[in-house]
Amino acid sequence: MTFYIKLAAAGLLAGGAMPAMAQDAQLPSRLAMTTYDVGSSGYAQAVALGKAISDGYGVSLRVLPATSDVARLLPIQQGRIDFALIGSEAYNAFEGTEAFAAPELGPQNIALLAGANSSNCFTLALQGDTDIETAEDLRGKRVGWVVSSPALQANVAAFLAFGGLTWDDVEKVEVASFGASWDAFLNGQVDAITSLTTTTFATQAAASPVGLSWLELPEADTEGWDRLQEEKPQFSPRSATVGPGLSEDAPVECAGFPYPVIVTYADKDEDVVYNTTKALQEQFESYADAESGLRGFAGDLQDFQWVVPYHPGAVRYWKEAGLWSDEAHNQSLIARQEVLSAAWDALSEDERAEGWDDARTKALSEAGN
Repeated sequence: MTFYIKLAAAGLLAGGAMPAMAQDAQLPSRLAMTTYDVGSSGYAQAVALGKAISDGYGVSLRVLPATSDVARLLPIQQGRIDFALIGSEAYNAFEGTEAFAAPELGPQNIALLAGANSSNCFTLALQGDTDIETAEDLRGKRVGWVVSSPALQANVAAFLAFGGLTWDDVEKVEVASFGASWDAFLNGQVDAITSLTTTTFATQAAASPVGLSWLELPEADTEGWDRLQEEKPQFSPRSATVGPGLSEDAPVECAGFPYPVIVTYADKDEDVVYNTTKALQEQFESYADAESGLRGFAGDLQDFQWVVPYHPGAVRYWKEAGLWSDEAHNQSLIARQEVLSAAWDALSEDERAEGWDDARTKALSEAGN
């Protein structure tokens, strides 16, 4: 059953008037979205988006927390969930790397609706009384390893690489989830964990006896950034001004990418994606201040040249809004996905287990990627 919504002819987009659009929006009466653990910034953001959709149009948008990268995406592939609000694992899923290199998974044909480009960023959260001043100082320190999330493990690997280190140079402390990593942090069991500067856990830590500081990743250290981006190509330098202890006068240089991003699979109904993208922009002012990272969903902050393509339904919306740019980049990403899928399909399950990394590299090289 479909619930029909008449959207306003003029709404708000990034704080300004949005162009009037003739077509009425149509959304299913029920939508569902996976995201991170309860207590994470991603969960808080998803709840805020869901409330805005529900309040604005009477549409139920359920938010379902999941503890692993795969668990946040496979329900969409299976048709049980509509969207996922996630982070850098979108890149890993698209590329078939990390958790998605498993023989039963492989490259996932996912696509974006929108991404949040905010004044926060990713780095390592450090104990408030830490003697860690640079990435090199992490040698021998206790660092959280989230067993359920290869994407978060890779974040740490990238930050270690910035200082010329690897996981072998630190004491790995296993934790069950992102939320559990903050429990370990507050209990003094780890010296550093990967985090977004605006997660609610960070606010709690800053107000606790433990205290909180952030690892600097200076943009001027180009060799460090080269090493970091070898591990995590989706990261780029960013100066964060939002988060505990941060401001315009006291920023931290760290790693940024669109976070969170809202994704689905490329075969998701184009009209549903179009109307959901449109509804999220129409309701922007209703949720933008609910969580500090949500203002990054503003239309004029979209990064149309990121590492995952936009869904055709989203492209239709962004074109109508007069904001779409660089069609060539999006098409190149779609072509890249076709190369990755063909290379994956050419391997047996046993061959995938042993040879996917080499096959992936070869296929991309031969395709000029």
